[in-house]
Amino acid sequence: MSDSVDYDLIVIGAGSGGVRLARMSAQRGARVAVVESRYLGGTCVNVGCVPKKLFVYGAHVHDELEDAAGYGWQVPLADVKFNWPTLLANKNTEIERLKGIYGRLLESAGVTVINGSARLSGPNTVVVGDKSYSAKHITIATGSWPVVPDIPGKQHLLTSNEMFFLPELPQHAVVWGGGYIAVEFAGILAGLGVKTTLLYRGDLFLRGFDDDIRTFTAQEMMKKGVDLQFNVTIESVTGASGDYSVLLNNGETLKTGLVLAATGRRALVDGLGLAELGVALNDSGHVVVNDYFQTKVPSISALGDVIGTPQLTPVALAQAMVLSRRLFGDGEGEMDYAAIPTAVFCQPNIGTVGLTEQEARLAGHSLRVYRSEFRPMKYILSGRDERCMMKLVVDKRTDKVLGAHMVGPDSGEITQGLAVAIKAGATKAQFDATMGIHPTSAEEFVTMREPTLVDPD
Repeated sequence: MSDSVDYDLIVIGAGSGGVRLARMSAQRGARVAVVESRYLGGTCVNVGCVPKKLFVYGAHVHDELEDAAGYGWQVPLADVKFNWPTLLANKNTEIERLKGIYGRLLESAGVTVINGSARLSGPNTVVVGDKSYSAKHITIATGSWPVVPDIPGKQHLLTSNEMFFLPELPQHAVVWGGGYIAVEFAGILAGLGVKTTLLYRGDLFLRGFDDDIRTFTAQEMMKKGVDLQFNVTIESVTGASGDYSVLLNNGETLKTGLVLAATGRRALVDGLGLAELGVALNDSGHVVVNDYFQTKVPSISALGDVIGTPQLTPVALAQAMVLSRRLFGDGEGEMDYAAIPTAVFCQPNIGTVGLTEQEARLAGHSLRVYRSEFRPMKYILSGRDERCMMKLVVDKRTDKVLGAHMVGPDSGEITQGLAVAIKAGATKAQFDATMGIHPTSAEEFVTMREPTLVDPD
């Protein structure tokens, strides 16, 4: 093995959090290297947030074409054809552009990019191939990887990774799971004309979201033709490519051309040698860190999906900023995980920030709950049977808005603005005193005056 090369920081993983940590640390004067075994940008850029959102846009075009007639546009849908390879190719072009940007950002910051799989041979040593690198600090930012359930026929299951590179779309698809990825891909496939069935083992998908949001989303997704089947799971998958039989635990069998397992993700720590160094993993397989991202080995830290915090790109970016400041800045800074906004890009979209009604009650709050359901103005002329739902969870004693939740067009865009208000501790009175922008769906959040539920004193 060749002589060691010394760095102040080696980051293992060039996803969103790893790249941000590397760049910010280099800009603070540290000598930094980042090791990546697959692709710059990690899951988010390559097989996650970005290509997913592009697919969502593509799937929604069909609705726009249907709605056009109500606004005087003559679009004969019988003549409209969708070409999957075109969307796929355009998506690939955009992802390559973004990866190029990531590479240039690292280069301009003076970060060395090392291609290959990393292994830790000591608390300050990283081995890649036949070369050894030493560093004062090492950060694990390797993210997570899809879990494929161990059932007969598991080799036939696809994960979200493969969905972004399908050579062709099937006529029918089965989506197995109940989280972000499952509901988003169910909407994408259905919007692109694929007969889609979503299977989930529980009573209702999107566990952890507000119950009203979950129920309303299920109703709207069924309107769009997604076959939702709850309290059911897959026992086995048999057949050949494009022609599968899916045996369910209720004895029924589904015939399908594709089975997507969106059943969870695990921390990607295989081959890193963490256990040999004494870096602890918890029962779920995530790297154990303290509030400042340090593992039980003082020179080794970790951030992002690999530590089990909310698996959201902005969370990893914020963690990277805190860790860089603590390692090479003034040593201050800490994460605040309260009121993290998020969106689910199913169809219609979900936007949510703050406490759900259920979480607020468990925390001991006495509540006033405001809920509004209506048909968005855009669909009045088009005749589309799609509705929007908004909800505010308010502490009865302090009048503080604890949570805001929405299902409907542009939910993510609207919720981002609300997140600022909730983070600042806005009260319902301040929402009421805010002028609405008319006519918009968003104005409903500042015009809901009568609560739909008030807890007794």
